[in-house]
Amino acid sequence: MSGMKRQRFYETAATVEAGGGRGIALDGKPVRTPAGKPLTLPNAALADALAAEWAAQGETIDRETMPLTRLACAALDLVPERRAEIVGEVAAYAETDLVCYRTEEPPALARRQIAAWEPLVAWAAERYGARLAVTTAITPLAQAPDTLEALRAAVAAHDDFTLAGLSLATRSFGSLVIALALHESRLGAGEAAHASLVDEHYQIERWGEDAELAARCARTARDAEDVERLFRLLAA
Repeated sequence: MSGMKRQRFYETAATVEAGGGRGIALDGKPVRTPAGKPLTLPNAALADALAAEWAAQGETIDRETMPLTRLACAALDLVPERRAEIVGEVAAYAETDLVCYRTEEPPALARRQIAAWEPLVAWAAERYGARLAVTTAITPLAQAPDTLEALRAAVAAHDDFTLAGLSLATRSFGSLVIALALHESRLGAGEAAHASLVDEHYQIERWGEDAELAARCARTARDAEDVERLFRLLAA
C-alpha cells in the first residue's frame, strides 16, 4: 500500500480465514500491510468491505479510493506500536475542543454554534461525566482535570480499529466530542461533518465558496462517511 497508485497486479480479491479473523487474498495470495503484517480483520463484514475495495480497483490501485483499507492498515501497523501516544494525541483535543469555543459576533453565527454544539456538550456530560466549559474568549480555556481524564479514558477504552477511526475523525473535525458522538451514533456522518463545519458553512453563505474551503468541506464529509462506515462494520 505504499505510494498513491500502482499497477493492478491481480484478477480476484476475496476473503479468507486468517489468524482467528478474516484476511484478504488477491489471486489466492494474502495481502499484507505496509509494515508487512497480515491484513487480518476482526470480522467478516469488515473483511468483505475491504475485499470490495480491492475488487473495485481499475488498471491502477488508488489508495484514495480505499479508505477502509487505509484505516485497517493504520489499526494494524500504527496503533499497536504507538497506542499510548495516539490515545494522548486524540484525548488532547478535549483541551481545545471546537464545540467549546464560541463567538458573540455576528449573532447569526453565534446562534448556529449554540444550536449545533450545546447539545453535544450536554451529551458529553451525561454520557461520560465530562463537563466541558465553554467560552467566547480568544484565549485558551483550561478544562477541569476530571473532565479531561474522563474523555481520555473514553478514548483509551476502544480497540485498535476503533481508535484508528476516532483518530481520523477527531483530526478531521477538530473535535473529540463530535468524533465520539459519531462513534456512539449520537450523530450520523452528515450531522457530524455539519457540526464541525458550522463556521465554514456560514462563511460560504455570506461570502461565497472558494476552492480551498470547498475542498476542506468535501474532505471532512468524506472522512465522516468513511469513519462512520468503519464503526458500523466493526459492530456488525
